[in-house]
Amino acid sequence: MFRAGSVNRMDMGLEGRTVIVTGASGGLGRAIARGFAAEGASVVLTYSTSRAEADKLAVEIGDRALVSRYDMSEEQGAAALVSAALEWTGRVDVLVNNAVVWGSTAVPEGPFERVPDDGWVATLRANVEGAVRLSRAVAPVMRAHRFGRLVHISSTIAADGMAGGEYYAAAKAALHGFSRSAARSLGADGDILSNVVLPGLTRTDTNAHIVEAAGAHYSALAAVGRLLDADEVAGAVVYLGSAANTGITGQAITVNGGA
Repeated sequence: MFRAGSVNRMDMGLEGRTVIVTGASGGLGRAIARGFAAEGASVVLTYSTSRAEADKLAVEIGDRALVSRYDMSEEQGAAALVSAALEWTGRVDVLVNNAVVWGSTAVPEGPFERVPDDGWVATLRANVEGAVRLSRAVAPVMRAHRFGRLVHISSTIAADGMAGGEYYAAAKAALHGFSRSAARSLGADGDILSNVVLPGLTRTDTNAHIVEAAGAHYSALAAVGRLLDADEVAGAVVYLGSAANTGITGQAITVNGGA
């Protein structure tokens, strides 16, 4: 949450708006959902397998939270999710494409070309098609209201690369091209903005084992000398998804402490 000094709080213009956060049952998604809720938005919390965690977050947020299942690999999932949101509040103002399907994309001690087709194809299709389908589903609603914000969560792996992450990186990089072109199309029909956020390795409530293994390496690369936590990344996402953001669109913004 942005604060000017210790007194004034920026008005994000999110009071009464409806936000869909995919993959909100844990990790970065949970922090993003909390951030929007703290600004007065109604938040649709999606989960794929962990309903219990999404329900816990909904209890924390209160009556401005709706829990809905969303599986990126299901072709009808996007339409069903948007219908549920519209039935709940009659609007969708912000979409945060945060959910991810990791897939089976690595062969231990082996090169990327040995990954079986069903592994890498599934990773590409779910992550790219899932985000694109959901963006397509909310676009007519945003155009009709002449307001909307799309924020796609990518990864610094898409820009920096990582051995073993070839197909995940390819899927995330695809969001960059889609978002930049969508920004031009949507912007012609109102105050509708589309951006990509690239977090680096971030401390969340679900990745302690990864931070333990690689945190020192990435902390040393960061200008701030440490890993960011989930709330710090979520703050950038909330700003980009808010009415306070009036002109940032078509951008891919890295949020990793200056690594």
